[in-house]
Amino acid sequence: MTVFFVFTIYPVAMSHVYSFFKWPGYGPLDRFVGLENYMDLVRDPLFWDSLRRTVVFMLGSVLFQVPFALFLALMLNNRKMRGSYTYRTLVFIPVVMTTAVVGVIMRGVFASHGGLVNSVLQNLDLTESPIRWLARGRLAMLTIILVASWKWMGIKMVYWLAGLQSLPEELYDAAEVDGADKFQTFAYITVPLLIPVGVVILLISIIDSLRAFELIYTMTEGGPGFSTEVIEVYIYRFAFTSSYSGGMAEMGYASTAAVFFGILAIGISLSLNAIIRKFRVARQ
Repeated sequence: MTVFFVFTIYPVAMSHVYSFFKWPGYGPLDRFVGLENYMDLVRDPLFWDSLRRTVVFMLGSVLFQVPFALFLALMLNNRKMRGSYTYRTLVFIPVVMTTAVVGVIMRGVFASHGGLVNSVLQNLDLTESPIRWLARGRLAMLTIILVASWKWMGIKMVYWLAGLQSLPEELYDAAEVDGADKFQTFAYITVPLLIPVGVVILLISIIDSLRAFELIYTMTEGGPGFSTEVIEVYIYRFAFTSSYSGGMAEMGYASTAAVFFGILAIGISLSLNAIIRKFRVARQ
């Protein structure tokens, strides 16, 4: 409880306090500005741009991870498949790797010159000139989404596997006796029974996608031209650099953005939980 209070409760509470002050992160906390930081935040177009990119990253990573993880789970849940446990381990290994390390490695893998991906494509004569994966706005965001999906695909696969292995075998035996093919079994037995699990996986995936600072900052630092700057990177720039603030960090303003982002994340969680409850009631 002491550790939880010192490293979680206290910092969150102080972020709310700092949000009402003009404060660079050091010195006395004596310049109270009330709601001025919040008004400046609402009027800042860079903040809304970072929010839009956060939503793009969230949608892209979730729409790629959840269905593809289900496909992997269905394939690796086959008991007749040789080496399925080895393949599960290989898919899961990126999950336990440090995100910052993955970002640094992938920055080299997708480098415009000397990167592994471009070297392979050029050796196979699939492209004449190197592709600037991380130097073009939309392509950089797409690349980060793919890397993030690869990084966290394993844990989503494990969730789907847990759901698949909890389904009663007698239903599949009955379907086989009735002459149902694999597609009919999947459509009329597997999918309906997996919907509750799928909704929970979707909720977890959405919340996880809001935490992407380490990967994005180590791969692009929010560039090129702030095209991959999500809210977390926006907060970091104000809190610990002078990229936006003209030579001095703005911890108070960064705390305001962090509070807003926290409220947004809580709102998304509560909304999804309400949807899940309504869905469960409807099923009952």
